Amino acid sequence: MNKENTPEVIPRSLEDDLETQQEIVVTSELEGKAKARLEVIQSLLEPCDRVTYGDRLRAGAKKLGISVRSVQRLFKKYQEQGLTALVFTSRADKGNHRISQFWQEFILKTYKQGNKGSKRMSPKQVALRVKAKAAEIGDDKPPSYKTVLRVVKPIQQKQEKSIRSPGWQGTALSVKTRDGQDININHSNQVWQCDHTRVDVLLVDRHGELIGRPWLTTVIDSYSRCVMGINLGFDAPSSLVVALALRHSILPKNYSPDFQLHCDWGTFGLPECLFTDGGKDFRSNHLEEIATQLGIVRKLRDRPSEGGIVERPFKTLNQSLFSTLPGYTGSDVQERPKDAEKDAQYY
Repeated sequence: MNKENTPEVIPRSLEDDLETQQEIVVTSELEGKAKARLEVIQSLLEPCDRVTYGDRLRAGAKKLGISVRSVQRLFKKYQEQGLTALVFTSRADKGNHRISQFWQEFILKTYKQGNKGSKRMSPKQVALRVKAKAAEIGDDKPPSYKTVLRVVKPIQQKQEKSIRSPGWQGTALSVKTRDGQDININHSNQVWQCDHTRVDVLLVDRHGELIGRPWLTTVIDSYSRCVMGINLGFDAPSSLVVALALRHSILPKNYSPDFQLHCDWGTFGLPECLFTDGGKDFRSNHLEEIATQLGIVRKLRDRPSEGGIVERPFKTLNQSLFSTLPGYTGSDVQERPKDAEKDAQYY
């Protein structure tokens, strides 16, 4: 007989060794939950009495976070399939809604149309529409409210991400920056906001000559809404004006009794972040150098609506303070008092 054509015979003991080695290789590749399942199976394979076996079943169920019956099914599956039974494959339809295409399209269309423009419709209202539609077409098993929630959830998450101003959510405050970052504000002197406005009061010089309306620059602490500092003058907004307002905000404020203040102005400190609009004064190299030296991070607003915190005090000052002073012009030129220029005084 020619040896070259004779098939090589592998002893049975060697075949067993090869199978054992293959199983060891597969076992070494098991990770996470599959490895935990194998440990439970191995504990059940060890000889023991009925009581101990029951204890091991319950311990395995607790370890895997499943029922005892599920552990028994897993053990039976292992006996039939081997190690492949320990690696669960994902469902082919995972991530898809187990409802008909008709109902999925109906739910999405109803929710989108119900929240178009200024209209608002909740998932609960959509579920009611689904129930009414089911009665109309004779479907006795329409999608439940929980199913409606699952279908519209991606749209709700997308809407939450596109909110113009997150604002106050419970006890937390959040602002959105131009680069897409959400800053959660948790304490004072974390985020300061700065802006300018022209005061609605006409002033004259010491000779009685009209010099116009001054500019007011305020720095507001986003968390406490306190006015940290100001700059009042006739210089138009610039990086220098912002620097002066920041200086007044950062340093302690000590005023003599001549100012007749009703209380001490105790706000001061150093902010972590300066949150402003995209004006040239806030994007200047000068302000960047100041912020770098002081360790302040500059951030620009995502939208004008993000500036409500710093702009609201302007309205309060105009209505509660400047409107009581001689020379008040009002916020509307057409409604300006006739004697505004005549009443203007030198302060």
